[in-house]
Amino acid sequence: MSDWPTTLRVNAFCRVVEAAGGQAMVLARGDRESGIVLLLTIDSDGSARVFERERDLDGISRIVRRKADVVSEALLGDYWRDRRRADPDLWVVEAIVAGGERLGAETLWAD
Repeated sequence: MSDWPTTLRVNAFCRVVEAAGGQAMVLARGDRESGIVLLLTIDSDGSARVFERERDLDGISRIVRRKADVVSEALLGDYWRDRRRADPDLWVVEAIVAGGERLGAETLWAD
């Protein structure tokens, strides 16, 4: 999937989340081909997390958590809007589902 455009990866992720009984929404669309995806996950207990894929200096990719484990939705909104102002190619996707990080790893960031 590494050569798939970002728009297809995001679409696939939203379908996987819905198939798992959750809800997914694209909050901001970035570059269709190669935009970075910021994933906001909200678990059934209401805890919110922010994930993103990054590459280290050796080119090895990993999924990293960008904020503390439990963050209010209002603070998440401020965070992603600030990121979006700095990078208009950024995609922002919100998922309300158990195991959102795992689903993201399998679809959004799969190699």
